[in-house]
Amino acid sequence: MGRELLEKTFVASIIAIIIILLYVAWAFKNIRFGVSAIVALIHDLLVVISVFALLGVFKGIEVDSLFVTAILTTMSFSVHDTIVVFDRIREFQKRGGRSTFEQQINQALTETMGRSLNNSLTIIFMLLALFLLGGDSVKWFAFALLVGTISGTYSSPFVATPILYTWSKLKDKK
Repeated sequence: MGRELLEKTFVASIIAIIIILLYVAWAFKNIRFGVSAIVALIHDLLVVISVFALLGVFKGIEVDSLFVTAILTTMSFSVHDTIVVFDRIREFQKRGGRSTFEQQINQALTETMGRSLNNSLTIIFMLLALFLLGGDSVKWFAFALLVGTISGTYSSPFVATPILYTWSKLKDKK
């Protein structure tokens, strides 16, 4: 990839991350939600970039503008899945009741897990078919999306939500 494309991709990603952070923090009226979503998003980006770095070293796979598209799409999917979980947590917080924040998170994850898995599996099956049966021009694009989708599905319940919970507990102790 050319230097100019890399620089523009990096700048576009940073701008998108800042806007997502501000929007999620504003929508949930709490910066912890925004930061937790961004940490999960960065996790997903690092997974995709790391896989392709290894593929580049061991298989000679080169990244191109379709890879940039896959990275930006991964960012979108990651945040979307995380916001679904966070929205359910917010609903339980508004209801109040006697449940603790831990119980609210647990219930939110339990209720959204089926939806997230069904949604992700639908996308994964389509991308797997595209990777296996598609032409050479879209093969690695589909693979990048496949890795990003799997990572995004994993990161919502297992990265973003634990960060939100841990940060809340640390703040409560102070």
